[in-house]
Amino acid sequence: MDSFSTLLRTASHEQHVEAETSTFMSDLLGGRLGVAAYARYTEQLWFVYEALESGAERLADDPVAGPFVRPELFRLPSLERDLAHLRGADWRAELSALPATAAYADRVRECREQWPAGYVAHHYTRYLGDLSGGQIIRDRAERAWGFAREGDGVRFYTFEQIGNPAAFKREYRELLDAVRADELEKQRIVTECKRAFTLNTEVFRALGEEFPLTAA
Repeated sequence: MDSFSTLLRTASHEQHVEAETSTFMSDLLGGRLGVAAYARYTEQLWFVYEALESGAERLADDPVAGPFVRPELFRLPSLERDLAHLRGADWRAELSALPATAAYADRVRECREQWPAGYVAHHYTRYLGDLSGGQIIRDRAERAWGFAREGDGVRFYTFEQIGNPAAFKREYRELLDAVRADELEKQRIVTECKRAFTLNTEVFRALGEEFPLTAA
């Protein structure tokens, strides 16, 4: 029988690929869009991570979500440094969420406040993605727009407190395998994981509409 971490990965594979291969992300990583598109994408991430991390410490004692509340993963401070670099010191004044982003952040917040097991699904899709595919984005951004290696502009993708990402990801998968949930609840987590990828894809679709290649 497959482990729960394997089940999560395989069951959400289709939605994961759809998100990764969105037109917007393909154009961004392919160097066909400018730094303005990258900055707008970084703005959208702020709303999602604000929902994921604000108040997360209240879940620290929860038997299901508690083991996943790891401050070394938190991205908000790094995102805010990136946005200050990309948008200037008063970046907050012009910060705006796309409707798709607002819907995504609302769902993350709902799970954080009302359903700890659902929070785990969103935690998994975001942070393990940042530690994996996110590194490709960082590398492309450094090359395309001249950001200092792992410096301002790409700090979101730089996990300074995680010395060995591969070992950390193994440990994270062990936490998933040991999650305190029955089979029905695990199925609900899988469903929420798929939903998380779909919500992310909707953000990419909206960004693609805002930055069509003809206007790049």
